[in-house]
Amino acid sequence: MGLQDIEARIAAACAEAGRDRADVRLIAVSKVQPLARVEAVLAAGHRIFGENKVQEAAGKWPDLRARFGPVELHLLGPLQTNKVKQAVELFDAIHSVDREKLARRLADLAQARGACPALFVQVNTGEEPQKAGVLPEAADAFVAACRAMDLAVAGLMCIPPVDEAPSLHFALLRKIAARNGLAGLSMGMSADFDTAVRLGATHVRVGSAIFGARDYG
Repeated sequence: MGLQDIEARIAAACAEAGRDRADVRLIAVSKVQPLARVEAVLAAGHRIFGENKVQEAAGKWPDLRARFGPVELHLLGPLQTNKVKQAVELFDAIHSVDREKLARRLADLAQARGACPALFVQVNTGEEPQKAGVLPEAADAFVAACRAMDLAVAGLMCIPPVDEAPSLHFALLRKIAARNGLAGLSMGMSADFDTAVRLGATHVRVGSAIFGARDYG
């Protein structure tokens, strides 16, 4: 695998679904990856990356941006309320908005800064107790609550259960997004991004298939 292979597969999935390749953003998930691998992908010209933790991103991306120029950075992992200020200054998009307290903090900062990252509501489509995200039946109300705080919600995000067909969860996310007038669908990872693209993903999150297996040491 590698960046070129993933790009080719996304293009093929778009063609199969009758979609424009420009409508799908490939987020290269660089969490826990050696710096040399990240630099290689930057050197290849890619400029959209994803991280799971604010602290890890803060430790590497200011320097990488200084060396390689503007990079679009997405926060994919859970966001603690006490890290929100740092997150909104570092990231261009946050994919894990999942509770009212977090939305309120984001809204307060957006008011103070006059700007806000693109926000995706995380939906726990598999209703898994160990996973973050609002439950599907609560998603409409939560999106409405965010909008009532003057937060512009860009779309929805999900991480399907590992032992279930991802297509069912992607279809559910698309249905919730459609009835809430949301264009953004952050869904699909290394193992299932082709399926996600065919089912309407606007953002796919691919890590190991681009960079290689992670070594958590």
